[in-house]
Parts: sequence; structure tokens; C-alpha cells
Amino acid sequence: MAQQTIEISENAVKKIHDLITQQQKDGQGLRVKVVGGGCSGLSYKMDLDLPRDGDRVFERDAAKVIVDRKSFLYLRGTELDYSDSLMDSGFKLQNPNVKRSCGCGSSFSV
Repeated sequence: MAQQTIEISENAVKKIHDLITQQQKDGQGLRVKVVGGGCSGLSYKMDLDLPRDGDRVFERDAAKVIVDRKSFLYLRGTELDYSDSLMDSGFKLQNPNVKRSCGCGSSFSV
């Protein structure tokens, strides 16, 4: 059975705090959503947002990750990380539920 949580790395915590400070979005967190689309059928969408009724909120060091009920079905056991390199910067999701992903790496299927 998959974990009933989403893990947040230290790098992701720092980046979430940076984004909230830069955009003056106090009280908000990073919303991670699974939406239909992409060559493998599903893709991730992320933005800063406030929690809503029914959302699951995961927190580490006051950095929040917000997930709606439907998206959580696809994200259980996922680890959210942030990488900042010359070739590839951004949030990375290590999702154990993914069965297949496309060559571009931005969409997946479960």
C-alpha cells in the first residue's frame, strides 16, 4: 500500500519559502495538481494558492504543499524536491505511482 503522505525535501522547503516571500503570498503554499494532458495522459500543474475545503495539506518547516482529493489519488507516496542546475531547474516529483512517462518528462500515466 502506498504511503498516505507527500514528503518535502529541504531544497523544496527553501524554494517554497523563497517563492512566497518574492510574490508576497503569506499564508499560501505550493498547490500540486494532476491534470489531464500531455503525450502520456496526465501532467503536473503547480502554483501558489491557499488551502480549500477537502484539500490535503502537507507541511515541513512551515512550507506547505496543498493537494486536492482527486490529485492525491495519483500523488500518494510522492517526494517533492527542488533542483537548481544549469541544465534543469525546477520542482521534481519522485512519484512511485507512475507506470510510464513520456520522453519529454512532463507527462505520465499510472
